[in-house]
Amino acid sequence: MNILKIDHLGIAVNSIEEGKNFWTDVLGLKFEGSETVDAQKVTTAFFPVGESEVELLESTSPDGPVAKFIEKKGQGIQHVAFRVDNIESALEELKEKGIRLIDEKPRLGAGGAKIAFLHPKATQGVLVELCERSS
Repeated sequence: MNILKIDHLGIAVNSIEEGKNFWTDVLGLKFEGSETVDAQKVTTAFFPVGESEVELLESTSPDGPVAKFIEKKGQGIQHVAFRVDNIESALEELKEKGIRLIDEKPRLGAGGAKIAFLHPKATQGVLVELCERSS
């Protein structure tokens, strides 16, 4: 597996509009736009930081994964995403190593990325996302 960089940090928030104020007004990061990913019941907003990004995640449904995360743990860092050059190969390698996966096959994420999540029980409690982008 070839990890290229930290792609983004996913931060669960109750409201992107409220969260956006801190990231833009206080820290001076540029708001890159938002996107709703219906299949994941989430709206995302990206703020570039060097070669990586901060991704705010707002649930679009009370039964969505982000809503459930906030209900259990409150707002805050929900996942770390690593950019890989070949997500299918990375998932195959992790399966061979006995790593428990949430996604056995990649799915479509924000910005057209192919994404897959590793189970937190296999990663010392951290939700890890693998991400492959064409650009």
